[in-house]
Amino acid sequence: MSLKVLDSYALLAFFENEKGADKVAEIIRQARDRDKPLLLTAVNWGEVLYIVARASGKAAAGKIEEIIDTFPIEIVPVDRLIAKIAAEFKAAKKMSYADCFAAALAKLKKAELVTGDSEFKGIENEIKICWL
Repeated sequence: MSLKVLDSYALLAFFENEKGADKVAEIIRQARDRDKPLLLTAVNWGEVLYIVARASGKAAAGKIEEIIDTFPIEIVPVDRLIAKIAAEFKAAKKMSYADCFAAALAKLKKAELVTGDSEFKGIENEIKICWL
């Protein structure tokens, strides 16, 4: 299994049992079995929490945070280099700023980005994408 970066779309699909949830569950299982953590930027982690909080309340977001903490996921802090790459994506492409951070981490780590978000179609030639 190659190094993988999760976008918030992937985690939300998993938690909401939407299209791609089974694939995300399998990716998480493989990461655990192979002791190769998945990567998630702190920005995308926060995005998952605020989306859940808006939809279902603060307590639900707290539960999601606890569950994520049990997964083989490394929350990657955003440094200047990741922010710069994200800014370059944002300046050149029509993507949300949070999505740009996931793309930046994938590019920096030469990792595969796990997502179902069509915003990433515009950068398929720049990073490898595992589509849900």
